[in-house]
Amino acid sequence: MVLFEPNKEGQEIKSLPRPVYDVTGAGDTVLAALALAFISGASVREAAELANLAGGCVVLKFGTAQITQEELLGAVVTEL
Repeated sequence: MVLFEPNKEGQEIKSLPRPVYDVTGAGDTVLAALALAFISGASVREAAELANLAGGCVVLKFGTAQITQEELLGAVVTEL
């Protein structure tokens, strides 16, 4: 993922390599996580990093899938 902000260079947000089973709905998950994190007070960078993790979790599942709070928290802890 690359984050572009006004008057700044693009910032690459890397993800962990993982097996991708299905990308269906991953973009929706990324946008939802980005919006939720941002309106909850995260910076744009923090929100993008969380959204990237959320998208990475959902591609591990088959079909249109959702992730739980526990799965996202586990991804955050693993990333630290």
